[in-house]
Amino acid sequence: MEKIKMAIVGAGTWGLNHARIYHDHPFAETVAVCDTDTSKANKLAAQFGVKQVYTDYREMAAKSGCDAVAIVTPDYLHADIAIACANEKKHVLIEKPLATTYDDVHNIIDAVEKNNVRAMVDLHNRWNPPFNVAKQAIDNGDLGEPYSAYFRLNDIKWVATDLLPWASKSSILWFLGSHSLDTLRWLTGSDVESVYSVSREGVLKSLGVDTVDMYLTTLEFKNGCIAQMENGWITPNGNTNVNDMKCSILGTKGQISIDTSSHNVIQKVTDERATTPDILVNHYVDGAPKGFAYESIRHFVDRLIDGRKFSVSLEDAANTSLAILAIFESAKQRKPIEVKY
Repeated sequence: MEKIKMAIVGAGTWGLNHARIYHDHPFAETVAVCDTDTSKANKLAAQFGVKQVYTDYREMAAKSGCDAVAIVTPDYLHADIAIACANEKKHVLIEKPLATTYDDVHNIIDAVEKNNVRAMVDLHNRWNPPFNVAKQAIDNGDLGEPYSAYFRLNDIKWVATDLLPWASKSSILWFLGSHSLDTLRWLTGSDVESVYSVSREGVLKSLGVDTVDMYLTTLEFKNGCIAQMENGWITPNGNTNVNDMKCSILGTKGQISIDTSSHNVIQKVTDERATTPDILVNHYVDGAPKGFAYESIRHFVDRLIDGRKFSVSLEDAANTSLAILAIFESAKQRKPIEVKY
């Protein structure tokens, strides 16, 4: 079987993870790396023996001979790259979110459909084992009908101040809210009808990062379920886990509660601090990348090979982005907003 030839746009931390996964996959290979920072692109390419390096994604899509492109750039850059690659008849795997404006969401959909290519957004919490157990319980009827939900997904300040040099051009809603909202849509089996959100800012601005600190959002779903969603990136840096993730789903017959942040499975303590090692998202077994955030990327390659549907449809990703855009508007106006699909 011929390997799926992947190209990567974005040679940062997560671009490196993509390269590791394609290198580990028996039926994938990275044939090109693209980044506006030539040194970063060359370093990633050299690490995995990739011969083609580009600074222009259009040139890469046209000349590299790739079958598909992984778009691993800051969120506000997704649309132009995705559309250009689709127009070159390349399948695309887009790191969340799909896009950050209403027009960009629909322009990507139009380009994908016009060029008859496949597209998936890496909303990887659907591969998270505890959430899969919850989804199975809901689908099996163990909890009855989903009635209400709570989802808390926060990051420590370091993510905005140090990890993401482009945090001031983005939002915690795009960075973590995408995962939160997609997970709630998936668990409840419904799209969001209306939102009401409030926000606070000031902590990160005092640290030199011009972005909103946190959002608290009430969601009303089309099937009647209601949910509260919390997203922020001002959790203290001393927190034992970068992520603070908690979720509960209440049904008419039962409830499931999830805490993947401070789980009582493993803790490491040194003279400097206590930490909760990552055993779910991002780790290695026998030198191979493991964890649910990696399985979603493998899934993209697997589905290109066997032709089956992606577990995250383009409609899923689009509706998640459109609901988040409504949250921004609600927080700005301080009133409920209906989601425009």
